Amino acid sequence: MPTEQIPTYRGSSVDEVYPTDEVYPTEELRFADPSEPAVVSAFTSPVQQAMPETIVPETPSGRGTLDLGLLVLRVGLGTVALFHGLQKLFGWWNGPGLDGFETTLFDAGFEQARLLSILTAVGEVAAGALLIIGLVTPLAGAAVLAVLINAWCVRQVAEPGLQFFAPSGVEHETMLVAAAVAVVLTGPGRFSVDGGRKWATRPHIGSFVALIVGVAAGVCLWIFFNGANPLI
Repeated sequence: MPTEQIPTYRGSSVDEVYPTDEVYPTEELRFADPSEPAVVSAFTSPVQQAMPETIVPETPSGRGTLDLGLLVLRVGLGTVALFHGLQKLFGWWNGPGLDGFETTLFDAGFEQARLLSILTAVGEVAAGALLIIGLVTPLAGAAVLAVLINAWCVRQVAEPGLQFFAPSGVEHETMLVAAAVAVVLTGPGRFSVDGGRKWATRPHIGSFVALIVGVAAGVCLWIFFNGANPLI
């Protein structure tokens, strides 16, 4: 009616619903993609505060039996290198000794056979021992690889044409070369003296550098001290 006055509504104000003197914590919204920026709201209602957060599960860092396999590979290659070096150095286990090894290198066409016989024997013993204990493994593996490259070439030039199968072929040397390359690239694993170092369990560019150095050393030894074409 025209004479009726509509009463003024005096319900709860905004300040009564959300008192200004009470501080509501802000909520950080997390996304599954860590590259997306986090969105932070300046004012969050109680309903929004109760919303669950999205948590990205962490990737497990276990290595399983990888370190055990690297131990077997490293110790096996190191033992072969160590025993062969001792045969050349002291003549143990029906080995040739330094004199016999010098004659073998001279007959194979190497210059400076005496110097190379000493360096090769000492290098095999030292590198083999380092591989067994897992110390400076990439460099030790590179040293063994350089010796094996020359052993592969000596075996190959002994018979005309490309020979692979034993006893006159290079299948034994080829397998040892592959093992040396694998050790250089994978590192020693945790069961080694260097096991606590990051490069020992997560090798990166340094392993490629060591591999290149080992291959270059073996090839240069053959070219400058022998020079024969091993593929003919």
